[in-house]
Amino acid sequence: LFVMGGKDDEEEDEEEEEEEEESDDELDEIPESMVMKSKGARQSVSAAAYGAWNQKKAFVAPVHAKDDETKAKVRQLLSSSFMFQALDDKDMSTVVDACEPVKLEPKQRVITQGDDGDFMFIIMEGVLDCYKKFPDAEEEKLVKSVEKGDCFGELALLYNCPRAASVESRDACELLKLDSETFSNIVSEAAGKKRERYEGFLKKVPLLADMDNYERSQVADAIKSESHTSGSTIVKEGDPGDKFYIIEEGSAKATKSKGAEEKEVKQYQPGDYFGELALLRNEPRAASVVATADCKVLVLDRRSFKRLLGPLDGILSRAAGEYAK
Repeated sequence: LFVMGGKDDEEEDEEEEEEEEESDDELDEIPESMVMKSKGARQSVSAAAYGAWNQKKAFVAPVHAKDDETKAKVRQLLSSSFMFQALDDKDMSTVVDACEPVKLEPKQRVITQGDDGDFMFIIMEGVLDCYKKFPDAEEEKLVKSVEKGDCFGELALLYNCPRAASVESRDACELLKLDSETFSNIVSEAAGKKRERYEGFLKKVPLLADMDNYERSQVADAIKSESHTSGSTIVKEGDPGDKFYIIEEGSAKATKSKGAEEKEVKQYQPGDYFGELALLRNEPRAASVVATADCKVLVLDRRSFKRLLGPLDGILSRAAGEYAK
């Protein structure tokens, strides 16, 4: 959801990545007429989900019986999806119970563009194709394919709008279906709390100072949190790089190998970031980063980094000198 002809592998990989992101945008973009209007900063979620006037009522999630093995598989799958990263253990158990297993035959359409959305889906097995019919076009266009671990159908729930695309199974598939009430009361609420927590911190990060509230909220939604004990290695020099880090709590240092010795080249405090060079240049890690105290770091994966922080690549590239000293 990531040679011949005179192009090297790196250029081709970047083009494929850009094409994939463009396809994602075609599917994920909500038509202007469907989004609730608001004055001031844009909102990344619907008023129904987060409006101050939306009074919380007692909610009891549905329970779809599963054996312990199935529950463990569902929990593992949900835990790997950023959509459910904000859930605590209790809420995760509630969502696991609320997920209804669904089996699809090949070429079975589970979502139709323009319909109202009452459910979202998480893929356990199989591949599904997403089709979108654009204005004045006679035929649908294949805009994206989704596979095990991916989610789809959540946009209609988030924005209270009709389905933005149709989704059809390519082969036999196993899905988890989550109803809109559980999504709104458990998943969306947890995401809102996570956003509020991280937005305040991200405002203090100099790198993100020029972002508007909407852009910062997108970063808050995408980040994950990791904890590292003092003395542990967060990234290792020479390893492939697929994550970008911001120190939330604690401290760390960057070191580079000089023969048999390790030379310290930089220290990190809350608000500082690292890991950007490997992502910008598609190169191995230029330095190791070791926690000098117990610390928490906020993490963006490669795809989120390029989508959300791509406009900042000039600022990020200038930081390269710190490692070259």
